[in-house]
Amino acid sequence: MIQYRMMITIWSLCLLLLSACTENPSDTDPKTPPVEVSLSEQNLTRAMELTDKAVSAHFSGSGMAMARYYNPYTGVRSDETGSVWMYSAAIEAVNAILHGLQAQKENGNVAIYDAHFDRYATLLGQLYDNADYYLGTFELVSFTQTKEWSVYGVNRGNAKGTAKVEGIENVYDDQMWLIRELLESYKITGENAYLEKAEYLTDYVLDGWDSTRNPDGTERGGIPWGPGYATKHACSNGPMVSPLVWLHEIYKDKSDEITYRYIDAEDRKTRKTASVKKSEYYADFAKKVYEWQKSQLLRADGVYDDMRGGCSPGSPQNETIDGEVYRRGITCNDRVGPAISYNSGTMLSGAADLYRALGDGSYLDDAKKLSDDSFRYFAKAGETKEGYYTYNIGGFNNWFNGVLMRGYVDVQPAHGAAAEYIDTFQKNLDYGYENFLYEGFLPTNLLVGWSPTPNNNRTEGMFNFAFAAEYAVLSRYELSK
Repeated sequence: MIQYRMMITIWSLCLLLLSACTENPSDTDPKTPPVEVSLSEQNLTRAMELTDKAVSAHFSGSGMAMARYYNPYTGVRSDETGSVWMYSAAIEAVNAILHGLQAQKENGNVAIYDAHFDRYATLLGQLYDNADYYLGTFELVSFTQTKEWSVYGVNRGNAKGTAKVEGIENVYDDQMWLIRELLESYKITGENAYLEKAEYLTDYVLDGWDSTRNPDGTERGGIPWGPGYATKHACSNGPMVSPLVWLHEIYKDKSDEITYRYIDAEDRKTRKTASVKKSEYYADFAKKVYEWQKSQLLRADGVYDDMRGGCSPGSPQNETIDGEVYRRGITCNDRVGPAISYNSGTMLSGAADLYRALGDGSYLDDAKKLSDDSFRYFAKAGETKEGYYTYNIGGFNNWFNGVLMRGYVDVQPAHGAAAEYIDTFQKNLDYGYENFLYEGFLPTNLLVGWSPTPNNNRTEGMFNFAFAAEYAVLSRYELSK
């Protein structure tokens, strides 16, 4: 018995020694440091995780129909299909990831680029291909011409190219968000098809600019919410500034020209045609759109109101001039709120881009002031949780707030104080991720978490993609610092 016990003891000791010899060296050798992941790489990894989960949950079929809602607690995908704006949030997230991967490669982390870039570039192409379910064709009488256009409708059609797009069925801001993403896609992939589509949609949007003349010959200006509306919104003007600057930069050293329509300043009715270098045209329009929104919607507290209302005429109307039919000009007298975060965010990015491209210090002054004023207005210290800033998340504000964050990132290189504002988004995302991540999804309220009632935990698809996009933008930002 004693001999048997001694054998067992010796065998146990051998097993312990064998186990020690086969342990991970990093766990036993104090000289081998643990593998550390930078905040930039961690942000990007989280962006990819959130995006992959959102794609698998919200998209179905070869046509990638997008369910607006998904509940990770019940696994239920809603029957309601997302609008083209909601759909574009997925494109935004993928573009941000691709930019983040490229930045990692440029900073020496080639492995993560090689592992993921091609698959996200492929996903990007699939998203654009199936965006054609929102595409439709109609004839529009605008302020300067009558022309047939193929643009994106608010709602998805049953087949590609069959979506309803007449009147209120399409809005200019939806085209603007797609223009922005098409140009981001062009910048990261070099695919000319993205640039061509972006310029086509830009022509359509700028065709909506109210180029009719006031009695003094100046342009009324402003882009209505859509061809079926008279009101002129911050969301149908501000988002166009940055893409116009980017187009100016793309053509800055090229001789390409564009032909456009305008109204004579003297007789205030004759429609004319002119040609000019694209770089000049896009820069001039960026400045015009920016100045219109600043002059019409900037509030005394430094942020932007939502729109101009009280319009005359109150609905789209036509007039006949020299035997041709045109849309009648619109005069809107009432500035209408509330202030919404993305309306200040687009103007922040626009001011930062105009300053970078044109070197005019007035845009930098605007950007600095708007950064500080918007943070003071939209961020509430300790309102939900001590040590964190609360942003309004009612309605679509989770997505709107991401546009504001991107504005801070755009202006930060020239305004160091914006780093503090950006950090509030990083902290909120991390708090939500580290405390409430469930099945790869974040709750709508990052600082409060999920409802104890499972059926109350459905999430907006565009919010899931917005959180992913924010993480990816923050990844690139960390490297740029």
